Amino acid sequence: MPHEIDLAVEDARWETAVPDLEALVTRAVEAGLSVAPEKPGGPVEVSVLLTDDAAVRELNRTWRGKDKPTNVLSFPAAPQPRHAGIATPLGDVVLAYETLVRESAEQSKPLQNHLAHLLVHGTLHCLGQDHEIGEAEADAMEALEVAALATLGIPDPYA
Repeated sequence: MPHEIDLAVEDARWETAVPDLEALVTRAVEAGLSVAPEKPGGPVEVSVLLTDDAAVRELNRTWRGKDKPTNVLSFPAAPQPRHAGIATPLGDVVLAYETLVRESAEQSKPLQNHLAHLLVHGTLHCLGQDHEIGEAEADAMEALEVAALATLGIPDPYA
């Protein structure tokens, strides 16, 4: 049974701005899963929401106490028992359109590459990776992101 990637697009600008959006989301999440140091023990379900700054700002305020939009939010699912033939929920990844477009322009990167990077980043957070607890953890997570993006033919976003 393959992994399940559930995509919801709340802001239609995503579909106009990113060619083959659903395929890119699927490939990026799968790339993140493939490089995880601790692979999921079976199929997982990842929910991806592509929305706007206002929605992400509200989620960021509610769940993190930060009253501002951000590029990506990850909400890991609580650990759950596995059941044969059913994908285990891994978590939710939410991305803000305006922020990603602005960052892509500032960093001179194609929007689809930046989106793929942040999907990998969010997926790794759902798998327990955390860059905010120390420099060694941040370096390890960046290395995983670079490895995942290389499988997609996307250059190192940190170079």
